[in-house]
Amino acid sequence: MASAESSTGSYVGQPLARIEDPALVTGRGRFLDDLDPLPGTLVAAVVRSPHPHARIRGVDLERARRHPGVAAVIGPEEVLETLRPFPLSLKTPMPYYPTGTDKVRFVGEPVAVVVATDRYTAEDAAELVHIDYELLPAVVETADAVREDAPLLHDSAGSNIASDRLFDFGEVDSAFEAAAHVVAGEYSFPRYSSTPMECYSVISEWREEAGGPQVTAWSNFHGPFSMVPVLAGALGIGAAQLRLIIPQDNGGSFGIKAGIYPYVALMAVASKYAGRPVRWTEDRIEHLLASSAGSDRVMRFSAAVDAEGIVQALDVDFRENVGAYLRPPEPATLYRCFGNITGAYRIDNVRLRSRAVVTNKAPTGLNRGFGGQQLYFGLERLMDRIARTLGQNPAELRRRNLVPTAAFPYATPTGGIYDSGDYEQAVAKVLESSRYQQLRKEQEEARARGELVGTGIALAVEPSATNIGYVGLATPAEERPPGRDKSGSTEHVRVTVDPSGTVSVLLGTVPQGQGHATVARQVVADRLGLPLEKVVPKVDMDTDSTPWTVTSGSYSSRFSPLLTSALVEAADRVAETIKVAAGVLLEAPPQDLELDGGLVRVAGAEERSVAFRHAAGLVHWDPGALPDGVDAQLYAEAAFTPPESTAPSRTDQINSSLCYGFVAEVVQVRIDPETYEISIQQVNAVHDAGTVLNPLLIEGQVHGAMVHGLGGALYEEMSYTDSGQPTSTFMDYLVPTSAEADFPLTGDRVVTPSPVTKLGAKGSGEGSSMSFPAAVASAVEDALSAHGIEITALPLHGNVINDLLTRATP
Repeated sequence: MASAESSTGSYVGQPLARIEDPALVTGRGRFLDDLDPLPGTLVAAVVRSPHPHARIRGVDLERARRHPGVAAVIGPEEVLETLRPFPLSLKTPMPYYPTGTDKVRFVGEPVAVVVATDRYTAEDAAELVHIDYELLPAVVETADAVREDAPLLHDSAGSNIASDRLFDFGEVDSAFEAAAHVVAGEYSFPRYSSTPMECYSVISEWREEAGGPQVTAWSNFHGPFSMVPVLAGALGIGAAQLRLIIPQDNGGSFGIKAGIYPYVALMAVASKYAGRPVRWTEDRIEHLLASSAGSDRVMRFSAAVDAEGIVQALDVDFRENVGAYLRPPEPATLYRCFGNITGAYRIDNVRLRSRAVVTNKAPTGLNRGFGGQQLYFGLERLMDRIARTLGQNPAELRRRNLVPTAAFPYATPTGGIYDSGDYEQAVAKVLESSRYQQLRKEQEEARARGELVGTGIALAVEPSATNIGYVGLATPAEERPPGRDKSGSTEHVRVTVDPSGTVSVLLGTVPQGQGHATVARQVVADRLGLPLEKVVPKVDMDTDSTPWTVTSGSYSSRFSPLLTSALVEAADRVAETIKVAAGVLLEAPPQDLELDGGLVRVAGAEERSVAFRHAAGLVHWDPGALPDGVDAQLYAEAAFTPPESTAPSRTDQINSSLCYGFVAEVVQVRIDPETYEISIQQVNAVHDAGTVLNPLLIEGQVHGAMVHGLGGALYEEMSYTDSGQPTSTFMDYLVPTSAEADFPLTGDRVVTPSPVTKLGAKGSGEGSSMSFPAAVASAVEDALSAHGIEITALPLHGNVINDLLTRATP
């Protein structure tokens, strides 16, 4: 590819096209189903429960085992014999295996696995597995599950409440006693999924070696790699006995593929009994039934508000429906946004109760913007209610409560440190670009004509580079063992230079289409003063050879703040060695040299230069020429570990993310008065992601996050009947397509570089998935305001609007 150097010589900040795309658009992608790493691999089919809650009285596998072409059939007995329960984040006695063992607890839960020569044979034999169930009553809603007489999912726990924590920061009671207004509301955010184009895929091999079992697994897992010790713990082996390999290409994840690890373990057990490697590829029905989803949350927000509309305190109650098991990393969704629970607002006093509740739904996990989607729906709905209660303009009320620009870095009462921002400027920009006041005037005219038109606004602080220590908050401080705290946002990278001066960059971030290789090349080319074509990024994850830690992975917007910081550190170390080598050739001190345009030259004397490749060649071919004490090494591995990411304090405060971006969005909607169809008329958004590394890729991320949020706002909901039967096909589960996403979008940017990352970059791939559902709800409520309707739940569609209007009619 030809060089696309800017006039300033900097690639960072330029809208360069993704180098990953040519292979994908020409059918040369390397997805797991394209690979056949182990000849003789068998194929598996999973036998799943049709019941949401039932005791397993017996499993008969013999007919399936006798079917021609079947190599092995495993069930609860083999799972219990081979595996331990997955280690949980909490000590709650709710053991979790990759299959039901004593009971099944959701429709689609695996019970048995058939391994055969091909998928057709495996599926045919799976129909011969007979399971004797004793049906039990099911519970699917949180409110029902917490009742004393609710059916128990886990008898050993004695309750369906898996976790219950109360946090108190500041003078909450005093603030409520002194409040001019107390405004409260209860809100419900739906369970919805990620629906990537590529479903789960696994190849596992179990080998008995002299030193014990060795398990190698290929899967389209995207991290976090904190699941590796969880997986090893269930397999009963050390982490060194487990090798996890991720293919170069991953057909999307948006968080959901973090939940693939139970199937890695299950296929490892299948491989042990089959005596050969086993491949399993999930189909779409399996994915919707039993992979993972974002959690549905019922929440109550109360605000103490003074006479001017300034929020003095929040009292918050979260009840999280985590499904049948508290599957790691849950209860992560409850705490991922702990540090930014007050959002964009300067609120000094906070009380929070967080409960994780198990029900007869599929287990939950990560879904783009996890934790933020739920939080900001409730918080921004509350801000609209406060504005309505006080008779204030919703935008103006928000402006009054913003964290002021002069307050950054700003400490939240829960421990978050907002590293940089200018919320006032961002809100001013979005109001100006959307013509907010004019829109409201035009709405009045439209309503006089009988039209249903509304404008909504939502603000979101976007956390990025998660500090995994937040998971510790689920355990009371006095129960957290000293010396066993968890913290950190570490990311690794490796940079090497060959004798010809070509630079290789090894990334272990397992991207799913974000363009990590493209941006990594831009960063390294800048740091080493090279044309782009001299930097070759490689995206590989093999836990035997790729640098990684338990925090590695592609989640929580980690790449821009963390991996690029590690790239800077590694590239700068390589640059120092190159300067030493060039100094030998130029007879000049290394500190007087600079790298630019593929050359190493004396600063201020451009005629004195050598090619970068010649300096690299000296290190490889003539290391004896290097000064004493200089290693002949053009190889650097860096692990960026920001000191700002620490474990929870003994008072339960934590900076739950390294850095915090910002999103302000204004949405206008129109509702058809006959069909009640909601159409998006206009969207204006302003984002602050710190330093912009590649504006083209950020624009794609923003669009994607917005459409993801659109799905949760208007279309997607994993519905369950009262008896526990779920949505299982795209006939019932509606995902927005390009047609639904074809609305006018005007985007703008505020740039406040982060002081805690090497390039000042923050994340930007999740923000609109958090803010957009709240903005749409605000706009729909505004459109229906003449009818006195308040929007307290999602998704919104014609049936919902009809029901709301019917109930509102006297």
